[in-house]
Amino acid sequence: MGARLIQAHLEEKQAGVRTAYQFPRNSEPDGQSLAIKKAFQMSDAATVSHPLLSRLARRPALVLLILCTVLWLPGILTLPPLDRDESRFAQASKQMLETGDLIDIRFGAGTRYNKPVGIYWLQSASAALLGDSAHDRIPPYRIPSWIGGYLALLLTYACARCFARRETALAAAALLATSVAMAAEAQIATTDAALLAATLGAEYVLFRIYLAARDRAQTVPQWPLVAFGWFSFACGVLVKGPVIAGVLAVTALAVSLWDRDWRWLKKTRPLLGLAIAALVVLPWMIAIYLHTQGAFYRQSLGHDFASKLVSGQESHGAPPGYYLLLSTLTLWPAVLFVLPGIYVAWLRRGEPALRYLLAWIAAAWLMFELVPTKLPHYILPAYPPLAMLAAFGALESIRSARAGMPVLKYVAVLQFAVGAIAFVGFALYAPQRLGSGLAWNLFAPIAAGLVCTIAAMWAYFRDGGAALPSAIVAAAIFELSLVLGVAPRLSQIWLSPGAAERVAKERRLGDPPTIISGYVEPSLIFLLGTQTRIATGADAAHIAAQEGGLALIEDRERNGFLSALDRLNVQAYPVDQLSGLDYSRGRKMHITLYRVLRPVPAK
Repeated sequence: MGARLIQAHLEEKQAGVRTAYQFPRNSEPDGQSLAIKKAFQMSDAATVSHPLLSRLARRPALVLLILCTVLWLPGILTLPPLDRDESRFAQASKQMLETGDLIDIRFGAGTRYNKPVGIYWLQSASAALLGDSAHDRIPPYRIPSWIGGYLALLLTYACARCFARRETALAAAALLATSVAMAAEAQIATTDAALLAATLGAEYVLFRIYLAARDRAQTVPQWPLVAFGWFSFACGVLVKGPVIAGVLAVTALAVSLWDRDWRWLKKTRPLLGLAIAALVVLPWMIAIYLHTQGAFYRQSLGHDFASKLVSGQESHGAPPGYYLLLSTLTLWPAVLFVLPGIYVAWLRRGEPALRYLLAWIAAAWLMFELVPTKLPHYILPAYPPLAMLAAFGALESIRSARAGMPVLKYVAVLQFAVGAIAFVGFALYAPQRLGSGLAWNLFAPIAAGLVCTIAAMWAYFRDGGAALPSAIVAAAIFELSLVLGVAPRLSQIWLSPGAAERVAKERRLGDPPTIISGYVEPSLIFLLGTQTRIATGADAAHIAAQEGGLALIEDRERNGFLSALDRLNVQAYPVDQLSGLDYSRGRKMHITLYRVLRPVPAK
């Protein structure tokens, strides 16, 4: 239903888009606003037209599908399971498949009660349809993120079409697709790409309702579209709890305070929304409460969510400004166009669409910056409006606005150059520091990416629109080079795949589940299987003494393991070993694979 609603809206907009300066209903412009409006009316619109972009914009859904497939699918298929969140999600989804329990969420022998069930349902369904019988391959668990990322691009396009041309909307979606944060989240089995799709579905409807209240030329969304927005909201709650509510609430609050008008929110049909949300969310919420006797809510809301609001959880605390500093990398290549785009939007803030996007960015960004617990992907819901303003500033700004932002252009170019240097530096340094050395075949794509980067900066000062294709191509080259050229050569950080390969090589028929000690990352448990036993060195020796079999022992636990075996008079001998870096802990590891001889029964 949602796809049909969006398609109907896009067809409605094919004839053109109003971009005239608008004031809120029931308000009169002041003298300064009238002067700004007059300046805009007198200046020549400098909308940029590119024949290739115009042709691509005729088939936006297909173009975006090809883009995200080429850009994201290689990483989905080739990257090993990542620690720690991805492997925790995938393992819990695998256990849901193994047990057939679609209510409870478990990781190994324990529980995983920090997120709702939505993403586990999606990953379990994907693994059941696309995986093998063992369900121990990671790519099927990543497909929901790929689908969520693609839906996020379509919804970004739909939001941008509310106020801009097809070419601008397509450019906005492409900038989001190639941004480092979006590309990373769409390739791994976590919640954020799916959450972004749900958030954008709800924001799209809220955006339409706001525009209809502020511009008489806009049609008021009918109940099916409003229902789609509330359904998206409910899906977001099932995926990641109250995060989506926070993003929508601060956006609506910010733009309503700006306009000093709350009446437009009545068109959101809150009673219909509560009914839809209850129908989607309540069955599982009641079931998990009864199944766990309230333990899920005590853990997820009382511990996980609340602790993130109070202090930096799991050593992920950072002061305000963290996301602003990190955006040079995570928002690359859109960072080349963001600051000028925000400047243009601020000059034209009388237009309802641009005012809404500014409120969305400011409110969501401030909310995430104020939360003590910070990770690079948390800020992702603020990136679609930034991508829209970036594309708008590049393709639909006006000459009077362009004349006032030379400083912002230099800052944007500097950010863009810093991001490119970081990509190149990592591609050249990481394989030598963490792997088998730099491969000569990496130089060609790195050089091509640099050429496109320089071309984008060169074109940028003449025409922001002309820089867009080069910037997008540069991002695609760099990101694919990192995934296909650099990542496979980082052998020292892929400890879990190396250990799992050695276990598979040495496993014998009748061996009990492998015991692991010292190195116990979730990716290793996912690869070895749910029945993998985790123990200290001494406890691992006692378990192995009863059954024999294979034990993966890290050096810090080796003395305890061998001493306990000696006391128990049980023999074990090393069959393989490997060394590397546990990047989750930042600690070097040396792991030995032992075969423990099965004790001989006394006669």
